[in-house]
Amino acid sequence: MINRYSRPEMANIWSEENKYRAWLEVEILADEAWAELGEIPKEDVAKIREKADFDIDRILEIEQKTRHDVVAFTRAVSETLGEERKWVHFGLTSTDVVDTAYGYLYKQANAIIRKDLDNFLAIIADKAKEHKFTIMMGRTHGVHAEPTTFGLKLATWYSEMKRNIERFEHAAAGVEAGKISGAVGNFANIPPFVEKYVCDKLGIRAQEISTQVLPRDLHAEYFAVLASIATSIERMATEIRGLQKSEQREVEEFFAKGQKGSSAMPHKRNPIGSENMTGLARVIRGHMVTAYENVSLWHERDISHSSAERIIAPDTTILIDYMLNRFGNIVKNLTVFPENMKRNMGSTFGLIFSQRAMLALIEKGMTREEAYDLVQPKTAQSWDNQVDFKPLLEADSEVTSRLSQEEIDDIFNPAYYTKRVDEIFKRIGLED
Repeated sequence: MINRYSRPEMANIWSEENKYRAWLEVEILADEAWAELGEIPKEDVAKIREKADFDIDRILEIEQKTRHDVVAFTRAVSETLGEERKWVHFGLTSTDVVDTAYGYLYKQANAIIRKDLDNFLAIIADKAKEHKFTIMMGRTHGVHAEPTTFGLKLATWYSEMKRNIERFEHAAAGVEAGKISGAVGNFANIPPFVEKYVCDKLGIRAQEISTQVLPRDLHAEYFAVLASIATSIERMATEIRGLQKSEQREVEEFFAKGQKGSSAMPHKRNPIGSENMTGLARVIRGHMVTAYENVSLWHERDISHSSAERIIAPDTTILIDYMLNRFGNIVKNLTVFPENMKRNMGSTFGLIFSQRAMLALIEKGMTREEAYDLVQPKTAQSWDNQVDFKPLLEADSEVTSRLSQEEIDDIFNPAYYTKRVDEIFKRIGLED
C-alpha cells in the first residue's frame, strides 16, 4: 500500500522483515516440537534458536536461481548455521510455514483493527449523545419526510458498527489459524503434535483439517467482513457529504487554518475526507471479490491465490486501519449547525407535519381515507403556491370542527418526534 494511506504500526506488520521473522519463528518452533518428541537433539535446536537469522538481500539473490521464495529463505537461514542446519524445514512443506506465519500476521493486524474499532465506536457514541436531541430533517428518497435528531442518525451508525465488531471477532478467529500437516494435509511426515505446539506458541488456533493450504473460505469471510466495515464507513461518509452541500450546510468537516479547498475557487470547503472514504471502500470491496476467487483451488492446492494474497492481505488491513482512524477524526471534529437544521425543516412550509395532521383527524372520528383525502390537497396547495401548510388547515371547517387551536398547534411541534429517543438509545446500549 502507498504511504499516503498507511499508518506505520500496521504497515510494519506487513514489512518483508516482519514476514521473514514470522517464517523463521515457525521454523524454529517446529524444531522445538520435534525436540519435545525426541526426534531432534535439543542442543541442536538451542543452537538454531540462538543463531538462525536471515538477510533479505541474500534471500532475493538465492531466489533469482531457485525461483522459489521459501526455498530461498530456508537456504539463506541455513547459511547462518552449522551442522544443525539439516533440521531447518524438517518434515515441513512451504505452506506449513507460509500459511501458519500468515495466521500469526493476521493476529497482529487484527489486534490493531480491534483497537481501531473500539476507538471508533466510542467516538460515535460520544457524538450521538452530544446531539441526542438536536432536531433535524429526516429525508427519504432525498425528500423531506419527518423530523428526527442528529443523535438518532449517529445512533444507527453506532448500532451498525457494533454488528460489524461482532462479525469481525468471528472472522478474525477464522484467519488466526495455522496448519502444519504436510504436503497434502495428511500428517504423513509430521505428527499433529508439531502443529499444535507451533500454533499454541504463536497464540493462534490449529486448523482442524486442511489440504496443503488452509481452506480459503475462512479468508473470504474475513475480507467480506472488512468490506462490510468499509462499506459502513462509506455510508456514514456519504451522509456527511450530503449534509455538507451548500444549500443544506447542516454539518461540515473540520477545515483547518491554511487549508485549501480548490486550486481555482478560494471559497471552497469540500468534504474531501468523506469522499476519500468512499473511494477506499471501493478498493476494499474489490479485494473482497478477489478473496472469494481464491477459495476454489485445484485439488490439494495450487498457488493461484498466493499472488493475490500478497496484495490484498496487507493492503486491505492497512486501508481499514487508515479508514477507521481518519473517519474517526472526521466524526470527532465534525462541525454541526443546529440552526441550519431548524431552518431547513421550515423550508417546506410545515408539510413535514402532514402525517400528524392526518392521524389527529383519524383520532377525531374520520376514516383514514377521509383524513388522507382531506389533508393531501392542502399539502399540494401549500407546495405549489409556496405557502404555509398550517393556515390552510386552520381555514378548513372540516378540520376546525374536530381539532381545537391548541391541538392544531401541537401538530406542528417538532419535539413530538423526540419522545422515544431515550428509549431507542437504551435499546442499543447508548445510555448516559
